[in-house]
Parts: sequence; structure tokens; C-alpha cells
Amino acid sequence: MNVLLISTYELGHQPFGLASPLAWLTEVGADVHCLDLAVEELNESSICAADLIAIYLPMHTATRLASRLVPRIRALNASAHLCFYGLYAPLNEEFLRVELGAATVLGGEFESGLLSLYKRLSANGTADIEQQTEPVICLSKQAFRLPQRDSLPDLSRYAYVELGQENRRIVGYTEASRGCKHLCRHCPVVPVYNGKFRIVTHDVVMEDIRQQIQGGAEHITFGDPDFFNGVGHAIRIVEDLHEHYPGLTYDVTIKVEHLLRYAYHFQTLARTGCLFITTAVEAVDDEVLSILDKGHTRNDFVQLVGLARSMNLTLSPTFIPFLPWTTREGYLDLLQLLVKLELVDYVAPVQLSIRLLVPEGSRLLTVPMMRQHLIKFDAAALCYQWSHPDTSMDLLHDRVSRVVETGDAENKSRREIFKEVWRLAHEACGLIIPELYQPGKFSAPIHVPCLSEPWYCCAEPTASQLAEF
Repeated sequence: MNVLLISTYELGHQPFGLASPLAWLTEVGADVHCLDLAVEELNESSICAADLIAIYLPMHTATRLASRLVPRIRALNASAHLCFYGLYAPLNEEFLRVELGAATVLGGEFESGLLSLYKRLSANGTADIEQQTEPVICLSKQAFRLPQRDSLPDLSRYAYVELGQENRRIVGYTEASRGCKHLCRHCPVVPVYNGKFRIVTHDVVMEDIRQQIQGGAEHITFGDPDFFNGVGHAIRIVEDLHEHYPGLTYDVTIKVEHLLRYAYHFQTLARTGCLFITTAVEAVDDEVLSILDKGHTRNDFVQLVGLARSMNLTLSPTFIPFLPWTTREGYLDLLQLLVKLELVDYVAPVQLSIRLLVPEGSRLLTVPMMRQHLIKFDAAALCYQWSHPDTSMDLLHDRVSRVVETGDAENKSRREIFKEVWRLAHEACGLIIPELYQPGKFSAPIHVPCLSEPWYCCAEPTASQLAEF
């Protein structure tokens, strides 16, 4: 059986979701080809030759892009068995089966399901099998194989770390764990893993990093939903990483709650080369944080900023500023707090424009405060539409989004874009716009280490991304 694994988008990383199943399938002799459409052109001959086409859906944007891709695939090869796998596959199962013709949908620990599917298709001798027997969501513990990366595009074609003054580092990507212990209501991990998380063994993680270093990686992004879900496992990895590769840097994603609980590990993170920590703050209004069940408060965030600074650790906060409960004054309050904490340089502009996405299966659907704002499920957008009680907030969102997109396209600095957003927020509140960067009251601009591809896994795809598909 000829197998084609396809990725449409994974935040600028070489896809772990291709490299990992590739290892599982080639181990049993499958003829597997990979196609990463984020950096490669559509290979029609590979599509035509495939008996099994499996498309990786790790996030909302990837799923939207895949929905545009499938008609082209079917026009080239109508007989191939079509499978979707990854976090967003089970969330959109009905759409994938009914609208896109999926025969198999796999979520959670998907490698074992792909292997089972391949074996059944091979035994049957045809891509046409009657019914999926693999679980749509598999949370069984599995023995991870070393991801196979040789046939994937070179790391130099993906996102890089910007260190300032035209200094860049090539980035590798791996995962030390999957799933999450926590049940944040807006998070797409929760409907699939429901509070469970799975460890990728230490030896597999270390060997995967080693092979990427040999491929040119100078920095590693750990893609775990929360690196401190298994804090002992995580600390052992970074300690060993620093011992073997002392010049390597890395970044991680960790909850505010976990960062405060395990603050005694800050020194270890700083010492072992942690360049920055992405942390999902989401909001600075305690009532909103309670609705989202984030597990932290506004004061917790403020405290964390001080602790991180004292340990010379860089935070990269993320936000969902446009929610049904966000007021104009609340949005302005967020901006004012970022100024007060001197975080303007630390926040990617896209984080000021994100509007809440509510996918199928979201825990927010069970919350009365959310249900009263819901309109209907939008199959084309793959999420529930909701209305804001203050229509001017939708207008503000549109204006902020345009400022951010234009600013990024024109390569404006974070401060320049923030200043425009600052102006819009004050105008929305009917307030006089105060001077933002007053001499002596605001530190000089700095360049904060960051990935060239902004972190926004729960945002809508951009117009340019959709146009490419």
C-alpha cells in the first residue's frame, strides 16, 4: 500500500505529526511519502499514487486549509482511503465524514490507529473497507518510536528564532508529552484528552533532539501543551540537554498556575538555556478567567511577571482579548496593564486581535454565560458563531485586526503596532488618547527573542493562508 501523509500548517515547525507516524509505518514496511504544504508545492503524482492519504490536523488553521485541499485531492484520486488525524480531527468528525468524505478519523494517540488502519487496508488489498474499527479518540499509552525526519524538508525552510540585529537561529521541534492535566474551558486539548496526558519517553525525546541538531537545529521548541504537566520528566530533559549541548537554546509553553507552583525551577530553566516561555494568560479580568477556568488570577499574572524578571526569564504571554464578556473598558484595561508591566515588547501583536473560537466539543458550550451568546455552528468556519452584546466591540476587533495585519505586513515594530491599537482602544471608549511613550516614563525599546512565526494556534487562518489553498 502506498501511503501519503500530508500536513497543511503547524505554526512554522517541521511537523512532528508527519515524522512520528512515518517512523511507525516504515517500521512495518509501508511505502510512505510525506508532503508539508506549508513549505512544499502540491505533488500531484504522489497524490495519484497513494492508496491511503492521511491528513494531519493539529489545529484550527490546519483544518480550515485541509477543507480547501480535499476537493483537489479527490479530483486527482477519488479511490484513495481518506483519513484525518490529530487533535482537531475528532473535534470535527461529522464535518470531515459528511462534507469531506473521510473514511477514518483518529485523535489522541493517533500513531497506533494509523498503523492499525494501514495493516487492515493491506490485508484487505484495497482502499475500500466498510467501517472504522480504530477508536476515534485513543488515549492508550503507546511506545513512541524515534520520529523519522530524513525525508522531510530541511529545518532551514521553517520558522527561526529572531534574536535581534539580524541574528537568527534555526529551530527544531519536538514533543515531550501530549494532552494536559487541566480542563480550561476554551482549550481544544480538553475535549480530546479530558484531563489526561501522555509522556514521550526520555530517550526518544533526547534522540529526536540529537538528530535535529545534526540537521542544523540551534534551538528547540517543545510543543507540549504544558511542559510542566510532568515537571520531573521535563526538568530531567532540559538538564540532560544542557549537559550534552550547552550552546543549544529552547522554548516551552507553561501555564501561569504551573509557573507559580514550580517557581523553584526558574533557576534551572534560565541556566539550561530557556530563551522564552509561552504562557496562556488569555485575560486579565478575574471574572473572565473564572469563566474560562484558567486556574489563575490577574494578581497571579502580575506576580509571575515580577518573578520571571527577577530570574532573568523571558515571558511571552498570549491572550484572547475579544470574548463575549470583554468590554471596551476591559480591553483598554488589558493594554494599560501591559504598559504598566512594561510588556509591550513581549507580546506579539496578533495576541491583541484574537477573537474567541468555540469548536465542537468545547467545554464552553456547557457554560450558561457562553450559551446565551451563541448563534449557530458554522460548518465553513468549523466553529460556533457568537455575538457580542456590544456591537462596537466587533467593530473594534475588525479595526485592531486590520492594524495588526497591516503592521506585520509592513514589518512595523511591536511598539508601533501597539501604539495604533492603543489609539483605537481609547477612541472606542470615547477618551482622550494619552501620550504612550513619554520620555523618562517608559524604558527604551528592546528586542525580545521570539519565533518568526507568531504563536496563535486558536486563531482564524489569515486571508493569505486561505488564498494559497
